[in-house]
Formats: sequence, structure tokens, C-alpha cells
Amino acid sequence: MQIDGIQKLTLLDYPGYTACTIFLGGCNFRCPFCHNASLVYWNGQRAAMREDEFFAFLEKRRGILDGVCISGGEPMMHPHTESLIRRIKENGYLVKLDTNGSFPEKLGKFLNERLLDYVAMDIKNSKEKYRKTAGAADLDLGRIEESRGIIMDSKISYEFRTTLVKELHQMEDVEEMARWIAGADAWYLQEFVDSGDVLMEGLHAHSKEWMEKAAALAAPYVECVEIRGVE
Repeated sequence: MQIDGIQKLTLLDYPGYTACTIFLGGCNFRCPFCHNASLVYWNGQRAAMREDEFFAFLEKRRGILDGVCISGGEPMMHPHTESLIRRIKENGYLVKLDTNGSFPEKLGKFLNERLLDYVAMDIKNSKEKYRKTAGAADLDLGRIEESRGIIMDSKISYEFRTTLVKELHQMEDVEEMARWIAGADAWYLQEFVDSGDVLMEGLHAHSKEWMEKAAALAAPYVECVEIRGVE
């Protein structure tokens, strides 16, 4: 299995741990605000690192890194993600998985077999706007709901996260999402950043004041609500 991108050191992606982040190309969503457009439209021809090279890298970082974050794209699209995770775990590293929540069967299997130590799942928008925000007109919201329940019922650390975009999210959407994940451990509201590699041009971030109001609105529903990316 090829690694399509790697951040060799992160102190932010895996809360409380030192980690690296690997990116697997390809995604079943087309979120207009996605900042990894080149990964979404992955064609299998651009590998940052082969799997054997990656594990040689991990061996050299033994004692320095605690864990590996697996991101994308959508990592669970790939048939060999499970074997990759198993090998990482066998090498003694923690595993954090980033997911859009559209593969509940795989997610449940990975959690039941204790292959994951932390899960970060995107909540794209209110249910009414979810398909448009995900760029997936035929999306089965029941699968998102199932993944939400699996994560919240699990015994591992997890977070939900939402990138808030001025053209896509209003305050009522924030409240609906908060009600949807009520009782969750953590929800991170992320500021939209135009990386130069987004799927749609002309999108904008909400103001700092708007983001703070959104966090205050969500606070009664979720144990920990924090803003990411706002200075």
C-alpha cells in the first residue's frame, strides 16, 4: 500500500501525543471547502512513500513518536487500510483515524478489534444541508448516524469536528449539529482556510466573533467545545 502524503512530526493532530500523519489518497465526498483537493482526486500515480519505506521511517523514530494519524482523503476507502493499521499496532504505535463516517461497518470492526486508539469524525453540517456540504447527492445519512453512534458508544478517545464556512453554515446549523451529537466528549469547530488546493473557489471563513458565538451556542450540548484555527 502506498502512502500519498506524510507529515513526519505533528504535535497537534493527536491530542496529548507526538505523532506523524500519513495521508491516503481518494475520497467518496467532494466537500467544496476541502483543502486537500489533490488527494481527493487521487489517481494512484503519486506516492510520497512506499509502505516498506514508511515502516523503516517508523523504526528510526522509535522512542520519539507515540502514534500515527491516518488521514486522507477517506482512509477507509482502501481495502488494505486494516492491514496497514494492524502492522502499525504490531510495531507498538498508537493509531488515530480521521474519517468522514461513511463506512460504519469498517469503523465498528476496527473498534471491536481494538485497532484504533482515537477517532476523529467530521460532522459536515446540519442534516438538511449535509449532502450539499459533502458534495455527495446520494449520501445515505443513516451511515453517518450509525458511525456517530458507534463512536459515542465506544470506550476510546474521540472527537467530532466541523469546518465552518460562511457560504455553507449558519448559526442554526451549528445548533442542529450540536443537538445531533449531544453528550459527545469533544467537538472542534474549525475555521475555513483557503489552502490554495480547495475544491471550490470563492469560499470564506466566518469572523472570530461568529466562531466564538457558535462555540458558546454549542457548549451546553457537548462536554468540550473548542475553536481551531482562529487567532
